[in-house]
Amino acid sequence: MNGRDDMAKRDGDEIRYWDSVGAAWGRDHPQRLWRAHADAVNRRLVEAWIPASGEGHLLKTDGFDEAVAEGVSEALRGRCARFTVIDLAPETLRRAAPRLHSGRPTAADVRALPFPDASFDTVLSLSTLDHFATREELIGSLCELRRVSAPGATLVLTLDNPQNPMLSLRGALPYAWLNRIGVVPYYVGVNLSPTALRGAIESAGFVVEEVRAMLHVPRVLAIPLSRVVQRFASDRGRARWLRWLAAFESLERLPTRFVTGHFVAVRARVPKT
Repeated sequence: MNGRDDMAKRDGDEIRYWDSVGAAWGRDHPQRLWRAHADAVNRRLVEAWIPASGEGHLLKTDGFDEAVAEGVSEALRGRCARFTVIDLAPETLRRAAPRLHSGRPTAADVRALPFPDASFDTVLSLSTLDHFATREELIGSLCELRRVSAPGATLVLTLDNPQNPMLSLRGALPYAWLNRIGVVPYYVGVNLSPTALRGAIESAGFVVEEVRAMLHVPRVLAIPLSRVVQRFASDRGRARWLRWLAAFESLERLPTRFVTGHFVAVRARVPKT
């Protein structure tokens, strides 16, 4: 088998894997309340960092959020004239399609985007690039996002935060073991510290404008407790629980934010000249 065949086999294996994750998620991980909270945090980021201009072409780098819950598609209305959602897994795109409204689903790999240079005015990448096995793939994806970004384009990107102690511990333990006991339900790859991520984004040709931490509630407790609330609480109790989860986002204002935040969020821009 030559190098091209090896690459094709790898790509095919990844597509089948992520297709299986998307197909099984609703059955095996019914996390409606938790997903509602995570989507709300992401929507607030979109609303804060992507202006409601109603213009331009936006690229969203995966469809998983919309495949398993409401996602952020609704928040994108009025923030671009049109948007394209890519995903490596066709099954994920199929499941996401009803929630994409006017968004165009496209099967594609963020490591090798099938778009011409300078195609997009905004790129939204929510925890997409932290599922690769190597740092080189992550860096290569950033370069691809820069290639397809027009002069003046905005990049909004989140990655897992290795400065969070729980994520640091997760990274030190074998993925197969964590997956078997259900702590990590799908493959999580390499990530970068806030400082390293800023450097990688700038090396790719973006100018970083802001870095923050987000999703501060401890997931290891919040997800199982959300399942209990979802099953036994009234609608009023569920709404109260979501407000309690949202209150943890106030930790973003503290000096310890990169210890409590599950994600690092970066806003960057392509120079106009």
